[in-house]
Amino acid sequence: MIIDSLLDTDFYKFTMMQTVLHQFPSAMVEYRFQCRNPEIDLSPYADRFRKAIDDLAMLSLQKDELDYLRSIPFFKSDFVEFLRIFRFNPEFVTIETKPHFELSIKGPWLHSILFEIPILAIIGEIYYQAQDNYTTLLNDGQQRLQDKIKSIAEKTKGEDFVFSEFGTRRRFSKHWQETVLSLLKNKLGVQLAGTSNVYFAKKLNLRPLGTMAHEYLQACQTLGPRLIYSQKYALECWAQEYRGELGIVLSDVYGLNAFLRDFDLYFCKLFDGVRHDSGDPFVFGEKMLAHYSAHRIDPKTKTLVFSDNLNFDLAFQLYQQFKGRIKVAFGIGTYLTNDMGSPALQNVIKMIYCNGHPVAKVSDTPGKSMCPDPAYLAYLKQVFGLDEGVS
Repeated sequence: MIIDSLLDTDFYKFTMMQTVLHQFPSAMVEYRFQCRNPEIDLSPYADRFRKAIDDLAMLSLQKDELDYLRSIPFFKSDFVEFLRIFRFNPEFVTIETKPHFELSIKGPWLHSILFEIPILAIIGEIYYQAQDNYTTLLNDGQQRLQDKIKSIAEKTKGEDFVFSEFGTRRRFSKHWQETVLSLLKNKLGVQLAGTSNVYFAKKLNLRPLGTMAHEYLQACQTLGPRLIYSQKYALECWAQEYRGELGIVLSDVYGLNAFLRDFDLYFCKLFDGVRHDSGDPFVFGEKMLAHYSAHRIDPKTKTLVFSDNLNFDLAFQLYQQFKGRIKVAFGIGTYLTNDMGSPALQNVIKMIYCNGHPVAKVSDTPGKSMCPDPAYLAYLKQVFGLDEGVS
């Protein structure tokens, strides 16, 4: 089995899932897969994808895994008990190959939220295993990993530079991700702050990291009282659930400017910091510094998390730009788990409906949005006062 543990997913899937259990247990959702590599046809692998997804139904959390989740203070006992009986239902997943490859997930949010990361990992691993140059890619990846570890160790010597591994969804393979994490831990020590992967956090004694993803704020477009209040509603619900824990907020569901209009003094004080996931990271950082200062908050008490398509060079440039002005952290994904000398698959799975209504993300990077309803996307942009050119 490619996925042999329910913990083999991103930490924020569990943190969002607990919120869904307690606050939105009846919500129905639909997700859609997209491959952003237009030259790649995944249809020849569809049967293998289907088999691996069906195999997910055999998974259940073992006692030691449940005990691990219980040891995390903000996971409540009823949530862990729910996970004890949780099983994947592959009937929620539909795969079509004509006229082209399509994959969708449709069902109760509570019972379908965990599908995204395992499915993306399955698609990637099966695709790479089928390539004629698999062994060459693996060898190239080994050399690239050694080179980047040496480079970052030299470049950051004497600096308080730390980063986390965020690469499960686009990894070359599960075995390769473990190789990467083990080597990073052994060679860079405390510079590796943790990983988003719960399975490897447990196995390698690393800190599991993550708070919320775009889907959470997207769903609140439907679940909240009015669209214009949806971002504030999502943050209020999160604060009710975690009472000061997990205080890093995602900033780009409606673009940074719309986020800053909603992120008032109350939220500035309530949350620990903000995560960047699209747009110019330097512009983002400077705007956040100015925003905190304008609200009479010392930026040095807050954290910026950068996680958009990072490599070590860019992360260190950001560190140099903002060190001493605000706390900074870095989540590095594909560059660590799938830098093998050949372009990595750029696969995503995004929520497109909640309770039968379309939902959307309007990114600060053109081309990263996914919405099935152009009329709704235009309405959302109008409500949040977004530029027509942003999509």
